[in-house]
Amino acid sequence: MSGKTVNRESRPVKGALCTMASKKTFLRNPLKVSMAALLTILACFLFLPELNTASSTTSLIVHRNMGIRAIVDELYRNGTINRKWPAIVTVSIVPKLHNIKPGRYTIAPGMSNFMLMYYLHAHRQDEVRITLPEGLNLGRVARILSQNLDFDSTAFMAAASSPSLLVRRGIMAKNAEGYLLPGTYDFAWASSPEEAAGFLIGRFRHFYTDSLKSVAAKQGLTETGLLTLASIVEAETPLNQEKNIVASVYLNRLKKKMRLQADPTVQYALGGEARRLYFKDLTADSPYNTYRHAGLPPGPICNPGVASILAVLNPTESNFLYFVATGKGGHYFAESYAEHNANIQKHKNARHETK
Repeated sequence: MSGKTVNRESRPVKGALCTMASKKTFLRNPLKVSMAALLTILACFLFLPELNTASSTTSLIVHRNMGIRAIVDELYRNGTINRKWPAIVTVSIVPKLHNIKPGRYTIAPGMSNFMLMYYLHAHRQDEVRITLPEGLNLGRVARILSQNLDFDSTAFMAAASSPSLLVRRGIMAKNAEGYLLPGTYDFAWASSPEEAAGFLIGRFRHFYTDSLKSVAAKQGLTETGLLTLASIVEAETPLNQEKNIVASVYLNRLKKKMRLQADPTVQYALGGEARRLYFKDLTADSPYNTYRHAGLPPGPICNPGVASILAVLNPTESNFLYFVATGKGGHYFAESYAEHNANIQKHKNARHETK
């Protein structure tokens, strides 16, 4: 027997090692199982179709400044989702989905919670194609836009008269009358009044190039003067082939220091819908009444189109000083008052023939 003694207690027992390993495995595995189960439930919660959404197509309107809670409330109200909390939890897990643009949405049926909120988050802004005909005044432009976009006409009128907007856009007038270039445009449905007004003014700025400014300057017309005269031409005739002649009449009268005596300016001074004018209307006390006041009125009376603006910049060379409607859509033009009176008689005869 050697002198060495064996300390049996210092050696681990094989069975004890197995027991300890199994305990650690037992502690780890339930944690893994629980985590896996939790992730599975979360994945189903987020990505399983038809878990919380309608089985038919629904629609949603998101107005400006609507928060995520209000949007979820609307989704619940219109039947897109069956319960609110899954949508709220979804956007809490993925905070980026809080960012939902204003607009009108058509929502397909059977989406998962995640796909629904991601669709709303990623969808492009809804656009509306709107046609603004030539010759509309500011109020009528406001009404058309408000009928198609997410703001009211009063808000647009205020935006188009905002001093800050006018200064930024280089408009030296009390409002943007005349600067809202007619045409067919695609607007974001959720455009603000300021954005819509700025866009239309921007269309005019894009059209009114330096070369056109040079032509206007040679004629002695300021930007406001050009648009004012073009708006009168626009209001006088819808026929593009006549616009250059009508422009020449008014430019000739201005050169001779004659009053313009343009009926559309009186209509503008009176306000309301256009109607037949009477002699008493011609005495209206307004700076826009060109029967009483010489020169151009203070500003445009409507928003002229490209053809009317170009007609003022490129008028027909003529000596015409008068014109009167033919009664058949066009106008008779005259150089003298006697000739004009004869044309008036022809106009009266045409009216009698149509009765």
